Amino acid sequence: MAKTVPSGRPNHLLRNLNSKIASIPMILIAVVIFLGGTLWTVVYSFTNSRLLPRFNFVGLDQYERLWASSRWMISIQNLAVYGILSLIFSLVIGFVLAALMDQKIRFENTFRTIFLYPFALSFIVTGLVWQWVLNPEFGIQGIVRSLGWESFAFDPLYNPDIVIYGILIAALWQGTGLVMCLMLAGLRGIDEDIWKAARVDGIPMWRTYIFVVIPMMRPVFITTLVLIASGIVKVYDLVVAQTSGGPGNASEVPAKYVYDYMFQAQNLGQGFAASTMMLLTIAIIIIPWAYLEFGGRKRG
Repeated sequence: MAKTVPSGRPNHLLRNLNSKIASIPMILIAVVIFLGGTLWTVVYSFTNSRLLPRFNFVGLDQYERLWASSRWMISIQNLAVYGILSLIFSLVIGFVLAALMDQKIRFENTFRTIFLYPFALSFIVTGLVWQWVLNPEFGIQGIVRSLGWESFAFDPLYNPDIVIYGILIAALWQGTGLVMCLMLAGLRGIDEDIWKAARVDGIPMWRTYIFVVIPMMRPVFITTLVLIASGIVKVYDLVVAQTSGGPGNASEVPAKYVYDYMFQAQNLGQGFAASTMMLLTIAIIIIPWAYLEFGGRKRG
């Protein structure tokens, strides 16, 4: 009777056993805190909880009140404008700066440090700095008028129609340096032979960037987009530091709406409903992208 010869390979479940054991606390924390907290928030968004959570279901009343609120609609419009422009300008400015840095310029380390330094500051500090810079009396407008241009006007933080653009300026100043560094790392990973071949073929540099380099940097762009998008959805500090949501509610954003209703208006149910809508918006964007990105790669 032939004996079964052991394969010599460890059981699949026992591979990297120490690593799996070490990851158990992290997995439990992620499941209990993140997933559990998310489900708890969604469930209580269907209640009339006020100061304290109450398990008293009211159906979709909180969501009906939410979408009937002009303040919430203003916050959604502001987030859309801020998000679209932030994505476009962050990527364009960051990539252009990275392309310039990639030309082996002198004092590259110094310039890279200068551009990246704002990212080391907190959003509160950035907001306060730009609140002063955009102040009509002491900032840019005041300086230009003191030079003789009395008709010059630049006070976006005090104009309800353009206040969101003043917040966008501060956000770009702080975050563009990080985008530049990510793009520069991607450019430095491009094989030098590609540039040599493009020069030999007489292809203009801008065409090489658009049709060759940028498609090769697709993973870098995806990572950058995820980082920028996460910052857009949770934007709060800049708004509070610069305008506190004003003038009126002109610079309101969803994160501030949630905070105000949960901790100031003491209306947990309404805050939970707004949080759930923010989560749903992220899921609508992330799930199709994840399916196309990872599902398509797996099928390939």
